[in-house]
Amino acid sequence: MQAHTPKMKAIRQYQFGGPEVLHYEEAPLPVIKRGELLIRVHAIGLNPPDWYLRKGYTNLPAAWRPALTFPIILSTDVSGVVTAVAEDVTTFMPGDEVYAMVRFPEGMFGESKAYATYVTVPAEQVALKPKEIDHIHAAAAPMSVLTAWQFMIALGHQVPNPLQAETHIPVPLKGKKVLVNGAAGGVGHLAVQIAKWQGAHVIAVASGRHESFLRSLGIDEFIDYTQTDAHEEVDNLDLVIDGVGGPSTNRFLKTLKPGGSLFPIFPLGFDGAEEAKKLGVHVSATQVRSNGPQLATIAPLMDNGTLQVAIDSTFPLSAASKAHERAEKGHLQGKIVLTVTEN
Repeated sequence: MQAHTPKMKAIRQYQFGGPEVLHYEEAPLPVIKRGELLIRVHAIGLNPPDWYLRKGYTNLPAAWRPALTFPIILSTDVSGVVTAVAEDVTTFMPGDEVYAMVRFPEGMFGESKAYATYVTVPAEQVALKPKEIDHIHAAAAPMSVLTAWQFMIALGHQVPNPLQAETHIPVPLKGKKVLVNGAAGGVGHLAVQIAKWQGAHVIAVASGRHESFLRSLGIDEFIDYTQTDAHEEVDNLDLVIDGVGGPSTNRFLKTLKPGGSLFPIFPLGFDGAEEAKKLGVHVSATQVRSNGPQLATIAPLMDNGTLQVAIDSTFPLSAASKAHERAEKGHLQGKIVLTVTEN
């Protein structure tokens, strides 16, 4: 007689494509392994790698694209409650409220499996959830806040970046003039707050409809990119954090003072290395990586309101395809979150 396999609800896909390939259905409950926790998921944060993978990472060079076995379950960012721990795990216990970025980047091709009611996570990637915020806001944070933190505060790992020879090193921010492009987005709105917390003068670039939101986060200057070209309006900057990145990031090189730095969050397509050298400015990026201790360090900053995670919109897990449709429209103000009530 065949043993019963425990089930859960999940969003699975069987081919690459648009939001319509995401199916809400039953899937096997994940089996906990050595060093892991089993989390009952309450909320899931959406991030660009979710839709990149859904479409087959078509933005990557062909040689880097995944060869994987369908069906797959997307996503990395969760907040929930520990329901079980492996025998060798002593840092968490059932009942703990936690948040995490699951297996990134090592699981970026479908091994993270966070669009589900349960997920297993290596214990070192987990932290106790900030007590003063709910699961929705906690789930919205991990990838975005870790990206901003690892670019701006502390790298937190020794893994080489395949896109550059040198190790990324964050720069001091106190008293510096910092521009954040894409300032209303997931990474951008947290980068703005981290820079202000560190004592920087912050210039935010976004569309005009986000101005009041960004001013509420304490920015010093605002540039509406729909009305003026930001790179024509500023100069003598110490740091540009380009939350958009790609080939267009080159235009910010001339806004920097000699010795200044440009950090493109998405560095693929940047081809201004020679120009940067001539101008005497530094261009650097890193790949965000899962890090439970850093999330534990960040949690008190969310508890005391130093860092606030903005929510663009929420959708039930069963409506993940609708959430992806919202993501593809762009112009997000903060993060999209899936809520989970089916356990």
